[in-house]
Amino acid sequence: MPWPVLAFLDFVVIVGFDDILYPLQNQGLSVVFNWVLIIILFALPYELVVAQLGSTFDDEQDGGLASWIRRSTHSNFLGYCTAWIFWASCMPYIVDVANSAVVSISWILLGNSSLNSLMSNTMFGLLTFAIIFVFILGQNLIKNSLEIISAIAALSMFLMTMLFVGMTGWAILHGAKIATHPFNLKAFIPSFDAKYWSSTGLLMFAASGAEVAVPYISKLRNPNRELPKAMILLAILTSCLTVLGTLALSMFFNANHLPHDLKMNGSYYAFQLLGQRMGLGKVLMYIFAVVQSLYMFAQLAVFLDAVSWVLAGDTDEKYMPKWMLKKDKNGRPIHSYYLTSGVCLFLLLMSGTLPDINSVFNWLLNLNGIVNPFKNCFLFVAFIMVRLHQEEFNSGFIFIKNRTRSLMVGWFCLILSFTCAVMAFLPQEVPFGTSAWNSQLLMNIFTVVVLFGLGLIFPLLAKIERKRQRN
Repeated sequence: MPWPVLAFLDFVVIVGFDDILYPLQNQGLSVVFNWVLIIILFALPYELVVAQLGSTFDDEQDGGLASWIRRSTHSNFLGYCTAWIFWASCMPYIVDVANSAVVSISWILLGNSSLNSLMSNTMFGLLTFAIIFVFILGQNLIKNSLEIISAIAALSMFLMTMLFVGMTGWAILHGAKIATHPFNLKAFIPSFDAKYWSSTGLLMFAASGAEVAVPYISKLRNPNRELPKAMILLAILTSCLTVLGTLALSMFFNANHLPHDLKMNGSYYAFQLLGQRMGLGKVLMYIFAVVQSLYMFAQLAVFLDAVSWVLAGDTDEKYMPKWMLKKDKNGRPIHSYYLTSGVCLFLLLMSGTLPDINSVFNWLLNLNGIVNPFKNCFLFVAFIMVRLHQEEFNSGFIFIKNRTRSLMVGWFCLILSFTCAVMAFLPQEVPFGTSAWNSQLLMNIFTVVVLFGLGLIFPLLAKIERKRQRN
């Protein structure tokens, strides 16, 4: 696999056009400044940390982050905990991607945002679950073309975003007025209040995910040299997409008065407005809807394939029953897929208690801003342990050769990730102190406890299994 293909494969599961809209709704125009901060202070170090850990443990890639923790801390239990939390943190995003696939199909068929009024939460949840289940059943067919699907989808989404940016510039030069006011330096400066910290986890979620490509590192011709190149290209692609895309969106949307369903339908609104400005009607919107569908299906393919190996790839049998590690005739951990289906169904049932589809979409998306930063903490723990005991490890690539400086960066990213994860429990789309705010706060806490706490059951099941075998 050429290293640019790995970068695009990773890019397809990290950031898309929608990821620009979500933070814009939460933070307004100041999110441009925050994107720059996140990319410089978090995303780039994060991706280069992945490069170093990937080159350090290049002989154990099936377990990914779990293998890195197990080896760096010499603890099988911490390795299992990491595997579970990594796996669990991917579940809300898998559901969210399937949700987005349903929305994209509705725009192709209906040509508007009427899905929220035409479909009940139950039907929306059933369609979402059906898409996930179909992909799980067809994963063997998808695997053979995974690299091609990911590269095409990532490149298409990147080109659509750059097309949007370029056409926005053209529209401004031909008399289009900037929708956001005021559009000055002060508008770009964040307030650093509770809302800022509670929504920064979503930016962190949008910019992270590089470790998903770990199972494919061994396919590179020269991992130690090519992996850092892939991670740097990934950071460049992310920077272009987020900063330029946000500036372009602020030309068409008033960042101070955004549509309430921006997270769900904003990308389609954007291309619809751009098409109208250029005299193309809905043509650009339909093209984007097709690209979005392809992009979401590629994300499902990559995520379901990558996360399925996390629990079965490098997990001590002491903490996982043998039936969970069982693989089918094609060598795939089939029971991991079944467990994925069950947890996704739980999330859909939880989201079914919300008022409408837009609320479901927003809640599941914001849930990613909680669980993903928690997962990131383990990545930086592994990095800190490797640098503390660097004499024990042979790294083909070293991020920051000075140990003291590298540890400072590791601890900074660890504390930042944990802070954003905790603050993200605070609901963002509903007013503070209302019954809806209290309800969503309890939903956030309960869901995260179930997602992470469910992992404690499997060591008990493994212990019972061993007792039965001895008897």
